[in-house]
Amino acid sequence: MSEKIFTTRFFVIVSIIFAGAFMRIIPHWPNFTPIAAIALFGGALLGKRVLAFIIPLAAMILADLILGFHADMIAVYAGFALTVLLGWSIRNKVSFGSVITRSLAASVIFFLLTNFSSWLTMGLYPANFTGLTEAYIAGLAFFNNGSYGISFFLNEVMGGLFFNGLFFGAFYLARLGFPSLAKAA
Repeated sequence: MSEKIFTTRFFVIVSIIFAGAFMRIIPHWPNFTPIAAIALFGGALLGKRVLAFIIPLAAMILADLILGFHADMIAVYAGFALTVLLGWSIRNKVSFGSVITRSLAASVIFFLLTNFSSWLTMGLYPANFTGLTEAYIAGLAFFNNGSYGISFFLNEVMGGLFFNGLFFGAFYLARLGFPSLAKAA
């Protein structure tokens, strides 16, 4: 028996993902974006693994075609893919706690990958462990940089928590009103 893919549930999930991608285009606080939420939500709720990667990735690429690409895009997309895997890890047990912990983990992964990429490509620090350590320590300055609202890193954390709450919460409430959005048993 083949499983139907293109259901109402599928289209609601895809619509939320593409709405999240659109939200990246409108003005926002620096780093207060739904990038991680798009990946986590897609990974957790799109039933087929290939779709869990392709659909959020397509939404991200469409937004980046408008916003533009930069030198650290490989690190951003690697973090995005790892966040899809975090979502995939909770696909059968989505809960308030699992979404919060994965959202926080995604923020830390993004910080680690983008700072690693900066160290690797910018040449500001020696190409050794000491240089990498210096790059991460310099990156910690963004934890307390009040020039962008709360801080650049905290904006990432708060944006992830906000958008994950929005996406998962909206879908949960929609399921209450429309039981057909629940997973088929």
